[in-house]
Amino acid sequence: MTVGLVFDLLLAGTLLWSAWRTLAAPTPERAVILFIVFGLLMALAWARLSAPDIALAEAAIGAGLTGALLLDALGTLRRRAGGGP
Repeated sequence: MTVGLVFDLLLAGTLLWSAWRTLAAPTPERAVILFIVFGLLMALAWARLSAPDIALAEAAIGAGLTGALLLDALGTLRRRAGGGP
């Protein structure tokens, strides 16, 4: 087995594991963090598939922008649940 094949298999397994953990996360905070990790791993997978344009879009939109919006929404929900402004 070549090093590239071993890395690709490890990446595929990690993608499946992180997707499962994101869906089965016990708290919304953990789910959001795992979603961001999944997006970054997906960007790495696209880069390994020689699709740098899709990898950059996944990293910027999938992990970056969407992750930031989810973190902001989580903070808003926390503030509303706590009775704060």
